[in-house]
Amino acid sequence: MKQILKRILVFVLFLFIAIQMYQPAFNIDKGRAATKDFIRVYKMPAEVQTLFRNSCYDCHSNNTDYVWYDYIQPVRSVVESHIKEAKNDLNFNEWETYSNRKQERLLNSIKEQIVNRQMPLSSYTLMHRKAKLSDDEIKTMTEWLKEQSKVYE
Repeated sequence: MKQILKRILVFVLFLFIAIQMYQPAFNIDKGRAATKDFIRVYKMPAEVQTLFRNSCYDCHSNNTDYVWYDYIQPVRSVVESHIKEAKNDLNFNEWETYSNRKQERLLNSIKEQIVNRQMPLSSYTLMHRKAKLSDDEIKTMTEWLKEQSKVYE
């Protein structure tokens, strides 16, 4: 019985080491200027800018601030999958490329998801405490978003 358990553990260790060889591409833009960026388009107050950067930009931009466990498989693949899906829905670095209609829809969607606490994801805020939004931060962001929505009315 001990021999079988030892073989299983060696196999699991080998498998763990082997899957580390697969590393998806990092979500890092390597210094390109983000001239079409959401923050630049709206020239928002520093407080609101910080809230968006801390709570949204890791998944919804071309730059993710990776932490140590993001380099270990299978976590790495899960993180990259979430980032890819998030950027398909909204990429803040590509904001200005969206039509006015899409920008309006996204502003309303962002506001709604923040108010309903759907974003940032609880699975993300569990490991990234600074991304979790307090009631006051939610109020600050939603009031700012409401002001921007008026542009499209």
